[in-house]
Amino acid sequence: SIGRSNTSKDAAKFNIDDIISRLLAVRPPPNSSTNMNSKYSKNVCIKNSEIITLLQKVRAIFLDQPVLLHLTPNPSLAIAGDVHGQYEDLLRIFEKMGYPPQTNYLFLGDYVDRGKRSLETILLLFAYKIKYPENFFLLRGNHECASINRVYGFFDECKRRCNLKVWKAFTDVFNCLPISAVVAGKIFCVHGGLSPDLIDYEDVSRIQRPTDVPDNGLLNDLLWSDPSETAYECERGVSYCFGKRIVKKFLERNDLDLVCRAHMIVEDGFEFFGNRTLVTVFSAPNYCGEFDNNGAIMSVDKDLLCSFEIIPSTITMEREKQEALLNQNIMGTSPPPPTTDYLSGNFENLNIDENIFSSSLDQLDKIEKEKDETDIENNNNNNNDNTLPPINNI
Repeated sequence: SIGRSNTSKDAAKFNIDDIISRLLAVRPPPNSSTNMNSKYSKNVCIKNSEIITLLQKVRAIFLDQPVLLHLTPNPSLAIAGDVHGQYEDLLRIFEKMGYPPQTNYLFLGDYVDRGKRSLETILLLFAYKIKYPENFFLLRGNHECASINRVYGFFDECKRRCNLKVWKAFTDVFNCLPISAVVAGKIFCVHGGLSPDLIDYEDVSRIQRPTDVPDNGLLNDLLWSDPSETAYECERGVSYCFGKRIVKKFLERNDLDLVCRAHMIVEDGFEFFGNRTLVTVFSAPNYCGEFDNNGAIMSVDKDLLCSFEIIPSTITMEREKQEALLNQNIMGTSPPPPTTDYLSGNFENLNIDENIFSSSLDQLDKIEKEKDETDIENNNNNNNDNTLPPINNI
């Protein structure tokens, strides 16, 4: 085991490339037939002192950048929803979409809690933020809050694998995360949703950091609110629910075309609302090991063409594999090879010079019909508690 070391000495030796390398050491070797969820003997060995140094560095970067980000897809931007400590699935996202800096990313929050590997998840995301501060962006979710992650798992994981000082240092960073982003002047991105206090999206710039999440008001709503077709009283008991007319008015008032948010589990990994004025993106497949949902990533290119990449449910993949084997045994023939799980859900830009960003409804209807017929790639990934050994408790 690694003993305690001199913090100042570790800070002097701090190497972000080495940290990233150690966090990625659990990946299967290139061209390996072993799937992502197999057991590996390598430990993710990161000292508490290294974690503290990493958190100090990333906190300074977050405070140096605005609370309301203005991003331009160059050449594209991948937008991810909740990952909730599902580290193996975070690696699946990077394997599918490309590791930074090959792909630019915007994550919409909820990196910790519920999943079994919150520390690896948040450390890799923060490490990439340090390494690529202008290409890798992280918004705050409602679980990046001490009162929430103290209850839903992250506090206990930090206490068990590190110490309380580390958890408090994470809290200091969470209080400095940006809240919203506007992509190409047309897509408003946030973890939760809209607020009665959000008239102009620039109102987000009023939020001062560092800050905890209050019990009500603008910041609370941005992290907690949900769209709803019928009910306007939030089932969560926190914040509000808002309808499609509220979304439409907000978009018209701010010359926007789409609200992109996370915060809710959706079966296909993405789900439209209000005549495609809002989309929910959720990136944690098999959420908590209890749901048979897919995850999804929304990709926006420089022409504002949007597409969705699916991170398939491993439960569905296993079921389809068993069905294929059964059919093979019954029919005596090999099943057809799986097709790609790429979904081209388009928003066609009719005139980019005039910044017009409109949805191609016919194309999206076609895509949604084809989605159910698309076979999922044959990669049997089972959530495995032993995939990543614990970070050394020092």
